[in-house]
Amino acid sequence: MRYKRILITGGAGFIGFSLCKKLLEEKKYKVFSIDNFNNYYSVKIKKDRVNLLKKNYNNFYFSKIDITNFNKLNNFVKKNKIEKIVNLAAQAGVRYSYTNPDVYFKSNVLGFFNILEVSRLNKISEVLAASSSSVYGEQSKFPIKESYENSKPIQFYAATKKSNEVMAYSYYKMFKINFILMRFFTVYGPWGRPDMSLFKFTKNIINNKKIEVFNNGKHVRDFTYIDDIVSGIQKLIAKKNKGYNIFNIGNNTNIKLMDIIKLLEKFLNKKAKIKFLPIQPGDVYKTQSSTKKLENYVGYKSKTEVKKGVKNFVNWFLDYYK
Repeated sequence: MRYKRILITGGAGFIGFSLCKKLLEEKKYKVFSIDNFNNYYSVKIKKDRVNLLKKNYNNFYFSKIDITNFNKLNNFVKKNKIEKIVNLAAQAGVRYSYTNPDVYFKSNVLGFFNILEVSRLNKISEVLAASSSSVYGEQSKFPIKESYENSKPIQFYAATKKSNEVMAYSYYKMFKINFILMRFFTVYGPWGRPDMSLFKFTKNIINNKKIEVFNNGKHVRDFTYIDDIVSGIQKLIAKKNKGYNIFNIGNNTNIKLMDIIKLLEKFLNKKAKIKFLPIQPGDVYKTQSSTKKLENYVGYKSKTEVKKGVKNFVNWFLDYYK
């Protein structure tokens, strides 16, 4: 059997690591992965993710490379005869973009341009890339469909992701590279990002510290379990994609943030100390995805109920931090 040679950028990140693991378990791919190990959040958890993959799979190949370094990226792709790229490398986080917009430009715009150019030069016919549900900005009609207005992002992070979609379209038209852009909705689960609310809440509840709950607890989010996100990406990777397409990958539901906190209290067997705060700049009140387009395309359906997902996360957290 000939392995397909696939590159996952951002492979030490939450979604990147989880995707690498699933693809390696399938045993259909030689999985090549790169990451720059930036210190936006704990470098230790990133290294632990990569070490776990190195230890358990012999068809996993990792290099420390930043996608903003064109020559290193290009040489890696050329040397390893990469056939398909999944770009998950990006500077994440909405609030950080208020104080460090330059980092987002460098990683998410310049870095993505390098992905496009490397794909062109190495005749890679298909690229999948992470966009974000944040491109939708402030919506009033739910669930949100891919066709809804999304040209007015309300944070710079979202603007960089929207720019990726537009840049990819131009390369599809000019150079006939096939593109899939994936708009993820509030991803959570084991090995999650320490800067995200579920992680912070769990840590603070355990340590008897107050949790900061913005918008006075009235936020509603389409919390999507990591396995469901990865399942959607897997299905898209397995398909021979033609043209240019954008898909939501979400849970197709709306969950109150306060209900998530109640589940954390239940599984940690501990009451949270809550500090209610007003809504932050760049926050939206509600998100909820329509995943009908992806369902029609590859048969995607999210399967993990939030109660089970939160329990799995808490169990992992307690085990990882012992």
